[in-house]
Amino acid sequence: MKKLLLSTALILSGALSAVAADFDQIAPINPLEVRTVPQSMVITAPKRATLTHNDIHNQYAIAFDRFVQSNVKSAYTNFRILIETIVPNDYAYIVMAENMADIGLFNLSELALGKTTDKEISGVIAEDIKRYYMPSKKLKREDEIYLGEVYSNIIYNDQSREATAELVKNTGLLTDSDYANYIAALGNLKAGNLTEAEKFITNAMKMNPQNINYKKLQAEIIALGKKPQNALKIVEEIKQQPLYSVDFTRKVNSLEQFILYKTKKTEMQRMYHLGYYYYYENELNRAARTLQSAISTKKGANGDVYALLSRVYFDMNEFEKASDTAQKAYKINGSNPITLLVLGDLSTRGKDYKSALKYYKDAQTKDSWMPSIRLAQTYEMLNRAEDARQIYDKVLRTFSDAYLAYYKVALNDKSKELAYLKKALAINPAFKDGWIDLARLQIERGEFNGARKHLQIAYYIDENDFRYYYYQGLVYKNQGLGDDAKASFRKSLILNPDWTPAKKEINL
Repeated sequence: MKKLLLSTALILSGALSAVAADFDQIAPINPLEVRTVPQSMVITAPKRATLTHNDIHNQYAIAFDRFVQSNVKSAYTNFRILIETIVPNDYAYIVMAENMADIGLFNLSELALGKTTDKEISGVIAEDIKRYYMPSKKLKREDEIYLGEVYSNIIYNDQSREATAELVKNTGLLTDSDYANYIAALGNLKAGNLTEAEKFITNAMKMNPQNINYKKLQAEIIALGKKPQNALKIVEEIKQQPLYSVDFTRKVNSLEQFILYKTKKTEMQRMYHLGYYYYYENELNRAARTLQSAISTKKGANGDVYALLSRVYFDMNEFEKASDTAQKAYKINGSNPITLLVLGDLSTRGKDYKSALKYYKDAQTKDSWMPSIRLAQTYEMLNRAEDARQIYDKVLRTFSDAYLAYYKVALNDKSKELAYLKKALAINPAFKDGWIDLARLQIERGEFNGARKHLQIAYYIDENDFRYYYYQGLVYKNQGLGDDAKASFRKSLILNPDWTPAKKEINL
């Protein structure tokens, strides 16, 4: 899936808290580069969104560029217009809410969340945003804009000392706002002043001890101090926090690998964890290069590196490299779950389901639901539906974030279909298949307006999914738009010539 624009800020205040001089090995992530969320969610004010990729990309890029240049008042206005005027769409509001919270525009985040209509889907993200980002006390608009300017100067404009020095003079705001203390800590960390950074992050956490973003910064500060191993204790505390959505789980995993990178002693270990960090940030090329640099000349020392590198290659669709690297890892350690999962995925890709079953069974751990899901999916391919069902049920009893298990149960149990499709999307709003099947269910129920909205989201995520055009054709057909319906069915067949339902619609 191609990169999409609107999740630009998902990682800004977090990963880019790698801000001391010691952090310079990590190049800043392009704030206009997106990972999992579509580029089609911005508008040309004051009209409603046209929903064309270029309009949306450009509108958001303009607003964010103003934020980067510390013209936060103007950016704030642009973002607000975007939220107010976009065609009503829960997914767009969810993405904007997380983006705005990530750069400290909390009032705009709440504005976006308030516009969502299906709380069964948006509720999980809303709670995660609150636990991860939100300050204990609501900030005035002018204070948000001011702190946004300070943040922008710290992160983007190489003015951490000047901006922080100005902020610490504002004793009234620091006394009243935990977020202001967080920004002061961030600025001092960027300036290399760990003592002051520790003081201000301690103040922030006294005022708001549940805020995960504050704990994250505290771990980063400690990782640069005299007892860096203590940062891992903070990470363990964070991992115990109730975060349920996929993206926030990823944030925590990313933090853990970053702290391990900062605390490990040998260069090989450091590069391994740095590569893992890039993997969680979906920086796959950078992850591959970093892991390659971690390969040791010592025989038998590269099992973990090869395992993770094989995963990276597989996700990059470099299947021959993935196979070669996974085989090297397997020879060193035949029980590494990452290696086994990759070998299972390669076997599935080659339709060797017998081998896939073995690898997936051996890959199962108490820490991850993915090997079990892969095992169940393989049973489905072998027409062993009952074995698959039992695994999905077991996964749901064990893991709260297994959105694929909710999705699979939804497809096989009509009594749970609607509720479980929504649960899957609540955990992972970027899960395209969930939106498409929710639209399908609504079409089956004659709820064509709802189907159209959910298909629109699927299109945002991937405009080349053949199922989107098929179901959109069904919507057009119901509306009496025969020519549009046929055009959609033909587009579906261009993308997938073997899609029988579309063939039937145009009598092929």
